[in-house]
Amino acid sequence: MAQEEEIKSFAEFWPHYVADHSLPATRALHLAGTTAALACTAALIARRKWKYLPLALIPGYGAAWVGHFFVEHNKPASFKYPLWSFIADYKMIALMLAGKMEAEVERAINQGKDLQSARGDDPSFMSE
Repeated sequence: MAQEEEIKSFAEFWPHYVADHSLPATRALHLAGTTAALACTAALIARRKWKYLPLALIPGYGAAWVGHFFVEHNKPASFKYPLWSFIADYKMIALMLAGKMEAEVERAINQGKDLQSARGDDPSFMSE
């Protein structure tokens, strides 16, 4: 694999994020985790349990990381790009709910193959 290049924009980040979420099971775990985290957040706010709000992150990240480590077998993008990963998760879920995510995955995979052919390496920057 060629040396990693620093990603400087969300537009550059998005295709990598999509490629690292290529399996439907990984995306389903993200959807379930994010939904659970939002429900926990809403319940904690409604009950004014402010000190417990950070605990709402557990189901979100927990489900997503299960998807990465045991389904997709890659490293979560949130380790290196936490803000963009957070934004991308919601974009991915919106595309899933609109029925457009599978086409986005195909586009990202094809873009990655083109990049791999041009550079002669593996385009996934988070696989190892």
